[in-house]
Order: sequence, then C-alpha cells, then structure tokens
Amino acid sequence: MNERAGTPAQESDLIDVDALRRAYYDLKPDVSIPEQRVVFGTSGHRGSSLNTAFNENHIAATTQAIVEYRASQGIDGPLFIGADTHLLSEFAMTTALTVLVGNEVRVLVDEFDDWVPTPAVSHAIIAYNRAGHPDRADGIVVTPSHNPPTDGGFKYNPPHGGPADTDATSWIANRANEIIADEMRGVRMSEPSAVETYDFRGRYVDDLENIIDVKAIKDSGIRIGADPLGGASVNYWQAIGERYGLNLTVVNPTVDPTWRFMTLDWDGKIRMDPSSPSAMASVLAHKDDYDILTGNDADADRHGIVTPDGGLMNPNHYLAVAIDYLYRTRTGWRQDAAVGKTLVSSSIIDRVAESLGRRLWEVPVGFKWFVPGLIDGSVGFGGEESAGASFLRLDGSVWTTDKDGILLALLASEILAVTGKTPSQLYAELTEKFGDPVYERVDAPASPAEKSALGKLDGDAIEATELAGEPITAKLSRAPGNDAALGGVKVETATAWFAARPSGTENVYKIYAESFVGAENLREVQEQAKRIVGDALKGA
Repeated sequence: MNERAGTPAQESDLIDVDALRRAYYDLKPDVSIPEQRVVFGTSGHRGSSLNTAFNENHIAATTQAIVEYRASQGIDGPLFIGADTHLLSEFAMTTALTVLVGNEVRVLVDEFDDWVPTPAVSHAIIAYNRAGHPDRADGIVVTPSHNPPTDGGFKYNPPHGGPADTDATSWIANRANEIIADEMRGVRMSEPSAVETYDFRGRYVDDLENIIDVKAIKDSGIRIGADPLGGASVNYWQAIGERYGLNLTVVNPTVDPTWRFMTLDWDGKIRMDPSSPSAMASVLAHKDDYDILTGNDADADRHGIVTPDGGLMNPNHYLAVAIDYLYRTRTGWRQDAAVGKTLVSSSIIDRVAESLGRRLWEVPVGFKWFVPGLIDGSVGFGGEESAGASFLRLDGSVWTTDKDGILLALLASEILAVTGKTPSQLYAELTEKFGDPVYERVDAPASPAEKSALGKLDGDAIEATELAGEPITAKLSRAPGNDAALGGVKVETATAWFAARPSGTENVYKIYAESFVGAENLREVQEQAKRIVGDALKGA
C-alpha cells in the first residue's frame, strides 16, 4: 500500500495533457516489439500513447480490422459508437470515425455529443437487434474503464451487445497488426461528417422503469448521492433524477482529463475504481450525507456502494445481497433462471443460490461468458468479483449483455426503498445464515514461462490432497457452468478455496482465496496455495 493512498492528488500526480496528445499522433508503433502490438484482453485493447501502446495507428488499424471482420460475418447494419471521459478516448473516437466513414459504415454517435457509458452502447445494440430490422447492429466502446488518465482503451461489441469473444478479438488483433506492419496501406479514411446520431442517454434512462422499481425509490424519498468519479455517467445520473423525480444529487459533476479531484489508489496512482476504498476516499467523506451513496468508473460498467452504517461495501458482499433480493422479487423471471458468477467470486453466493433453490452457473473470469444466458433468460444475474454485473428486466428479457454499473448502483436504492434496510445491513443478515467469509487477492512472482504453464495447467496435475488442514474436494481447470478453460486452477475444500491465474500484464500470478473459518485460516490457505501451485508448475 502506497503511503499516499487515499490522499488527494497533487499537481505532480497529474498527466501532461499536451504530451499525451502529441504522443498519440506522433509516435508510430513497431509491431515487432510485443509491447507495441494490438492486443485484446478481456476488455479490449488498452495502453498509453506515451509508451507507444495506444496511438493513432493502433486505432486506425483496429477500426479497419473491425470493418473487415463485421463484413466477413455479414454484419451490415449500423455501428453504435461511444466514448468515456479519458483524454485518449476523445482522440481515438475521432480516428475511429474517420475510418468507419471512409469504409462507408453506417455509424451512430451520441445525439448530444455526450460521453457514452459502456452499458448504454450495449443497450442500444440490443434494442436495435430486437426491433425486427433486416440487418444487424454492433458497436465500439472507446474506454480503458477504470485505468489511469494516461491510458486509452478500445472495445468491440458484436450483435449480441456484449464483449466480443476471443475468436473475434484474436482475428481483429492479428489483422490490425498486419495492417500496421504494412505501413497502414490497408486503411481507408475520410472526413467524419456523414454520421447519424442516436439518443443513447434518453433511451437508456427512459427504459430504466422496465428493470428497476423507480416508483418505490421515489415514494420512499431516500436521499441518493451518485458520484460519477469524473466519468461518462455524469449526465446520466442527472437525467435519472429528473426523469423519475428522485431525491438524487450528483455529488461531483466535474469532468477533467487529469482527474485532479481524485484521491490516489492503493499504489499511489489516479485510478477510477469505485470498489477501492483508497480511490473512493473523497466519496466516503460524504457517506453520512446520503441514505445510499454510489460511485462508477469512467465508462460506468463498475459500481461502488456506500451506506452510512457500512461504508464502502466489498463487491462480493453486494453481489450476494443483490442476488438474494432480485431472485426473491423478480417474479417475471424464469423459474429456472440460474445465478451466474465467475469462479473467483465469493462462495457466499453459492450458499445464497442454494437457499433460493436456484442453479449456480460458474464460469471463468470475463463477462462475455454470461452473454448467452442473459440473452435467452436462462441466467437471471451475472456478476464478477471486480464490481461488474447485469441482470434481466422485470419481464425476464435481456437488458444489457455488458456490465452495468449505473443499474447496480440504482438497485441499491431500490433495495433500501423496498426492504427498509441498507445492502450492508442485509449482508450482515446473510452472514448470520451462511457464515462470514474472509476474501483476499494477492500476487505471487512468476516468470513468463511459469505464467504460460499456469494458464494451461490441468487440475489433475495438482498432487496435494489437503488445504489448510481440510481435504481437497475439487481441483478445477475448467468451469463447472460451461466447461470452459479457466486459464488457471481452482482448489476447493468444504470451507475454503483458492484460485490461481496468470496476470496478463505483469510477471506475477494472481491468487484469489477465501475462508469461512477466519483471517488466520485465509493466510494459511494463501501460503499453501503458493506451494501447491509451485509444485504443480515444476512438474508441468
């Protein structure tokens, strides 16, 4: 933990706006250098222009590759595009539009030249494709999510409205790198004047009454504070309050590409992570001013929930409460609609699902795995431990197939309005029934070769039979819900578990661990996890 974590940013912490702009346009990537290639992770291509990882050529080539990909898939409808408040998002949005227009793609931008949250793009794609048009729409979201102000990000969402699968992103990345290597000769560009507009904000906000009990929130009169953390949800929260007559205050409506109003995250960097107590320190200062206080990251796909009695909730805790509440109140959902969670989310969710009589659907890390179930209604709720989730409409139909931080934040107010209890009070009640787990993620060093081996490790390669004094009940390398590879391993006992996955950006692997016995037991689980994984890697 950095000694300045949670303290206000100083002038020396702020980005040089002009340097970031110059680097975006002036630096040209060399794809023979791995760090300068287009690489799609679970949330698109990300990087900074300052180290030649996110520059004009990257975005022009990637957009051209998307144009070619969608043509190969027979996608000839409109492409919805939106961007968050990162400075590089503004530049990348302009670059993308020149390529889309140059390729005669029908592209729709925001009607009011507003920032567009990730869930609003997903909502728009789904709405178009469910309306019976003869063609199919897809979209692009220009965002690095909660990453620091130096970063940019670029995501492709195909016609299902959610994050693209690796089949699509691998093709797009490979083609983009080919284009860059060929000195951009394959890119068609034109002045971005022939674009259509779409009211992302109005359509999203007007539709919220079909997924949230906004009348209950209004009638309760609860005081709601919403902090966009300088992100794309800023005007959405204002519109939500006005549209539904809520007692809602936008706590900090400031948008600034340097994010000078933020408090520093755990590592001393500016990062818009609404699940981080350090990044949310300035928000937490207002916790007693509101009945429900919420935060969102820059593209509003993540949520942070603050209550007067509990402060900032752990994302796992809130997911458990949301699941318990939703499956008890959403009578329009299918009776067999499963509870979706990633394997590194808390096991208290497993116990909640069992108490509800609902099937648990565990998948690898990545929101894309929830997409099919949300579309057909077989999964009512899909959530990740990193504070990202979405769920079905009141009638059981799909809302978004990407994470929706605005939705989950607004749900917290519905929960309080309907139950009379805050989400943190309800979580305390859940722990009385199911136990009070201790959860933590730590990193362990790993070489590139070890990371590669861990990503391919088979659970059967683990020879250990006990973990922290308990018999091991499962050694998983594939997800029980969909049999997809975990890209790592998960080891379980009756009261504890750990999962190990290689980092995509650093020479470490991540150990997620949880214990229902206590903090001391958790430490034992973490230490034994390192030994168990180390032994398995030696034999791999």
